[in-house]
Amino acid sequence: MAQKSQDKGAAGGAPVVTEPGRIRNVVLVGHSGAGKTTLVEALLAATGTIGRAGTVADGTTVCDHDPAAVRQQRSVSLACAPLLHDGIKVNLLDTPGYADFVGELRAGLRAADAALFVVSAVDGMDAATAALWEECAAVDMPRAVAVARLDHPRADFDEAVALCQRVFGDNVLPLYLPMLGDDGVSTVGLLGLITRRVFDYTAGLPADVREPDPEHLPAIVESRNELIEGIIAESEDESLMDRYLSGEEIGTEVLVEDLEKAVARGHFYPVVPVCAETGVGLDALLEVLTAGFPSPLEHELPAVAGVDDSPRPPLACDPDGPLVAEVVKTTVDRHVGRVSLVRVFSGTLRPEQTVHVSGHGMAKRGHPDHDADERVGHIYTPLGASLREVGACVAGDICAITKSGSAETGDTISAKDDPLLIAPWEMPEPLLPVAVVAHSRADEDALARNLARLVAGDPTMRLERNPETHQLVLWCMGEAHADVVLERLRAGGVELDTEPVRVALRETLTVPAKGHGRHVKQSGGHGQYAVCAIEVEPLPRGAGFEFVDRVVGGAVPHNYIPSVEKGVRAQMERGLVAGHPVVDLRVTLFDGKAHSVDSSDAAFQTAGALALRDAAEKGQPALLEPVDEVVIRVSDSSVGAVMGDLSGRRGRVLGTEPDADAEGRTLVRAEVPATELLRYAVELRSMTSGTGTFRRHFVRYDPMPAHLADQVRKEHGSHP
Repeated sequence: MAQKSQDKGAAGGAPVVTEPGRIRNVVLVGHSGAGKTTLVEALLAATGTIGRAGTVADGTTVCDHDPAAVRQQRSVSLACAPLLHDGIKVNLLDTPGYADFVGELRAGLRAADAALFVVSAVDGMDAATAALWEECAAVDMPRAVAVARLDHPRADFDEAVALCQRVFGDNVLPLYLPMLGDDGVSTVGLLGLITRRVFDYTAGLPADVREPDPEHLPAIVESRNELIEGIIAESEDESLMDRYLSGEEIGTEVLVEDLEKAVARGHFYPVVPVCAETGVGLDALLEVLTAGFPSPLEHELPAVAGVDDSPRPPLACDPDGPLVAEVVKTTVDRHVGRVSLVRVFSGTLRPEQTVHVSGHGMAKRGHPDHDADERVGHIYTPLGASLREVGACVAGDICAITKSGSAETGDTISAKDDPLLIAPWEMPEPLLPVAVVAHSRADEDALARNLARLVAGDPTMRLERNPETHQLVLWCMGEAHADVVLERLRAGGVELDTEPVRVALRETLTVPAKGHGRHVKQSGGHGQYAVCAIEVEPLPRGAGFEFVDRVVGGAVPHNYIPSVEKGVRAQMERGLVAGHPVVDLRVTLFDGKAHSVDSSDAAFQTAGALALRDAAEKGQPALLEPVDEVVIRVSDSSVGAVMGDLSGRRGRVLGTEPDADAEGRTLVRAEVPATELLRYAVELRSMTSGTGTFRRHFVRYDPMPAHLADQVRKEHGSHP
């Protein structure tokens, strides 16, 4: 993979290709601060896509155009930045490195055919990046590594490569070594291991290519031998290793061809040193992206089915095939409307074309199933926030469409006469609840409108209107995600506050008790008269409610017995001690009195409610809290800390087991009160350096400890 001359396009022009074989879709991944956005900016400037590189600090980069990203000086959303190099269009997909925005990362992985891992030569990498490498390996996604920030005083390329080899495994080998300047600190060039040439960037791009100096040869020879052995080990030519071991000089062309094949198959992972600020290695990296990474023709496409789940044959990346595309990201601009980033897998998307938009399976997250025929207006090539109109988008390419009435992230776009659904990608469950309240009724309307916009574009956020606590709860991925969501709501003109999230509790009685309800009013004219006597017994947890009629002698007329039950049920909904629904009771009506004129349905409803409240004063009421079963996935080294933390949350560990999907990780199963899990998404991440994940589901209600129950009663203004 020897370096080639650089082909720069006209600044600001939209790169257009009509053949899938001339497209590369590359997602950049790595921890926050590794230098992904800065590297994209440098690549865009180096290819003439933009006239001048912006900076993260100044908020002038192409990819970090979101106001929240500018304020936080880190990426918070997926951005697409295409460039043209040697006639190849490369769609660079810049993803956030912070764990809260994993949904944006998943979308980038879905749209890409290869991944470029950006590793800082200063800070190394985080555990989440290592886990992501394993995830890419599971689907055989081709990968390469760019070791960035070489201009930093503490940069250590050798240590960064050694770290990558320890974490990523075999076949992670550098194609180039950094060459230091006369000061012995700054990186001014690269030593090409295959070509055995020096690429000197002292005068900028393109590099000046020359023979190596004598002092460079020992390092080149040692690293070159290791690289060649790695390439030959992955070669399809089984005789190549014997020829090499016998001392035959393997030609550069043969090595480059085998290297490119191994990289495209996802069996070899080249490492390229780069410095965005000085331009060192940018042309070398561009060559890896264009010559080493596969085109969409070589990447397996997602499965499809009919909108009725009927099976369909596998897709092919054919511009003349049936139209199948996917909305990988949707944003809703207050002025432009919906802007949808679309990956076309099959067929060709054209302006003024009528298509079918389908979205299924996300109703639980606020995305009801929807199907609609829509006419595509203009088609654009996105460059960050900029949209440049193009004539069409062929299979394998990425484009943007605007003003779609229904397109949401994850939706399928297909032919009107043959609507299809693409198998969805895995999206993590949001586990951090944030309760929001609008300042006024006018703000409530604005809040609803802005939430609809956000939910359409962010499937990692779930919207819940809790009917019991009467709170509007946004379920987010973490604090940083919640901050961005709230900032976007306020930017849309919504005045809102947050409040503590309330957990929906239950009440019950713990011992049998009798209650007497008497509702008698005489105020002239038609009065009210109803008396009833009940016996209340606690039932096993989860048994629900039973009402038993044991009235004898007509003490309560038959037609008023349902009224008593209705009154009891109504009081159970209102609660007895803290305003929470009452559960798991058997109420037996055994006596009462009625008046031939003044008794009524309403009177006996009131009497039934009063009887239950009377029984509650003697029945030792208790508060019940929901208990969830949680399955926590952590590295083996974090198991002790996690289990200790669970005991502090009143959790009960059910057991541990090795994670079958990942070596060195453990699944911890436990039952934990839901009130102890409100901020667990944040605290687990802190305990496990960002690598711990968990899922939860409700299992039952259990009695709340007395001291906590007393606190809830005091907050409600009641006493047992």
